[in-house]
Amino acid sequence: MTVSVTMDPLLTAESWVKSGRSVALATVMETWGSAPRQAGSHLVIDGEGNFEGSVSGGCVEGAVITEALDVIASGQPKMLDFGVADETAWRIGLSCGGRIRVYVERLG
Repeated sequence: MTVSVTMDPLLTAESWVKSGRSVALATVMETWGSAPRQAGSHLVIDGEGNFEGSVSGGCVEGAVITEALDVIASGQPKMLDFGVADETAWRIGLSCGGRIRVYVERLG
């Protein structure tokens, strides 16, 4: 698995799709309260788990990557909600007190 933070995630997504990789794009749709990334932030993931960008400053990236791999396999987009009131959020580390909604879709 390769992690890169040098390029714009949307440019990376375009490059990966053009090179024939299976790709998903995760986009922060909404935030409430304290959230590490603003709406419009992106994380691009390929079918091998390589990723670039960020939707949460690390808090929920692992869970989003796992869901993105499912989206790549199924082709079905998902809307993910993470928040401090959700037991899952504590388990994966979203203790910043906010909530985020992330849309994950397959590209290409």
